[in-house]
Amino acid sequence: MTQSYSTSGSTRGQNLFKGMEKKKPAKAAGKPKRPEVQLGEHGRYQIKSGLLGGAFVARAFPSGQTAARGLIAEASGATEEAAIAALHDVIDAREKDRIAARRIDDRTGTAVPGLDEFIEAIGQVSLTAPQRGMLMELSLAGAEGLPEGRMANAGGYKSRTSARRSFSGAGQAIAAYLASGRSEDDAAAGENGLSLLGSQDGSPDDEAPGNWVLHPELRDAIRAVL
Repeated sequence: MTQSYSTSGSTRGQNLFKGMEKKKPAKAAGKPKRPEVQLGEHGRYQIKSGLLGGAFVARAFPSGQTAARGLIAEASGATEEAAIAALHDVIDAREKDRIAARRIDDRTGTAVPGLDEFIEAIGQVSLTAPQRGMLMELSLAGAEGLPEGRMANAGGYKSRTSARRSFSGAGQAIAAYLASGRSEDDAAAGENGLSLLGSQDGSPDDEAPGNWVLHPELRDAIRAVL
């Protein structure tokens, strides 16, 4: 505890410290003081750990540069290392449960992420204004979806080809985020951008291809985030 002393009680104005050399504070020997909060990474998350309220705690946060900085998970332990290890287990178990809970789309055979996964991904990936416009219009269209022409208009595109390319890019960004930290999924992250978002009746080569329809989980996530 730091204590402060007053010289106002000195007898007859005498300075009790007169004639004494002012000593410089001694430099601490050994290694520099360790920061109170340690930073690390696990998968796509930033890990912060340290002593909190007398207990060692480790917490996971999104590591992206977006405004979404909410707490993802936390764990405690007898030591800081134990708290970090426990948090890694929590994150890994959470990821495993999420993947196991994904449904398989009947039309494309794609494993569709759940609502919480989509909400987290949309809050972290960088989407352009046209991509956001298309996703929002498609989410509002519900199960009926939109033809490519209207989807292109929602994004401000003059051609369906440009709209499709941008739409696919949004799906690839979300897929890449969700695959981050899982090497077995990294290779496929860029291949299923469209099917991760939804599906379209008919073929793109048809004169009148069917509407684009977003997965219901994604529709709900867009309304919650965008």
